[in-house]
Amino acid sequence: MNSSKTPSSSPEDPESSVEGGRKRATINDIARLAGVSKKTVSRVINQSPFVRDETRERIEAVIAEWGYAPDPQARGLAFRRSFLIGMIYDNPNPQYVVNMQLGLLDGMRGSGFELVVHPCNRASPTFLTDIRAFVERQKLFGVVLPPSVSEDERVAKLLNEIGCAYIRIASVELDKPEHMIVGHDRMGGEVMGQHLIDLGHTLIGFISGLPNFRSSHERRGGLEDVLQKAGVELKPDYVVQGAYTFESGLACGEALLAMEPRPTAIFCGNDEMAAGALQAARRAGLRVPEDLTVVGFDDFQIAQAVWPPLTTIHIPTREVGRMAAEKLIGRENREARDPASTIPYLVLRESSAAPPKS
Repeated sequence: MNSSKTPSSSPEDPESSVEGGRKRATINDIARLAGVSKKTVSRVINQSPFVRDETRERIEAVIAEWGYAPDPQARGLAFRRSFLIGMIYDNPNPQYVVNMQLGLLDGMRGSGFELVVHPCNRASPTFLTDIRAFVERQKLFGVVLPPSVSEDERVAKLLNEIGCAYIRIASVELDKPEHMIVGHDRMGGEVMGQHLIDLGHTLIGFISGLPNFRSSHERRGGLEDVLQKAGVELKPDYVVQGAYTFESGLACGEALLAMEPRPTAIFCGNDEMAAGALQAARRAGLRVPEDLTVVGFDDFQIAQAVWPPLTTIHIPTREVGRMAAEKLIGRENREARDPASTIPYLVLRESSAAPPKS
């Protein structure tokens, strides 16, 4: 076998082209140069275990030499499905979206699958028809649904009707286990609540996220569970609704700091809102954490970019995205996974301290 030969171009190889004086190899070229059938090359590309190691190594060497990359659309036609994974999201936090995409790409790496994204608006009258058009137009292999789209039963029903595989990411079990990656938002709320109790805070303000996000209720629920056990009340007047954005955190922070008496700690439903609450404290002439504790949730990049850096709850968004992709395309390995990899934990920084002495 001489893999240094130039791939031949023929009417049977319409994808062959000349790039920089060198023809772009087709799957037929790879098969010929490796001395195997096209079917065997296809098996190697799709990571089939039914190929001898010696043959696999020979084919992979030819593929590497010629820089061959299968076209996802052509593969989809050959296998009567596409090699495209969709991410359908409606989330106001751009860092969550970025981290989730990175996780999905981690899980898909080396699989031959590609990611396409579809931002949407659950309040739109064309919400469901737009999703159907996206899935059918792209001929998707399957989709990953982060919150809050994952919490919409209409979407799951639609995907079942059109036969599209899906994984839902949510704070609680909403579907059959094969369709779910379940987070631990309530546990994160409990951990942060215990931190505030341990510091000695008893008058705590809470800025919640959007009511149509299950995470908003779970994070508040975890906080309330811990406070109740400690004999501390989360006063209804000290709970304000934000929108998971900096601007809403600023407005809600100002509202809480106008209360009499003023809370000694503000727990924000995510880091973006916590950054807004820090700004509200500065405008009020308050020092954090000497006069006021401000804590967040998620441990996104902004938590370390603000001053003081935020004490927060680390949620492994990227790891969850990786798990979702692997589960969707059948690469999930439960035995190899660390059970603690998705458990939230407290990240201590400079924004939390004991309440000021009166």
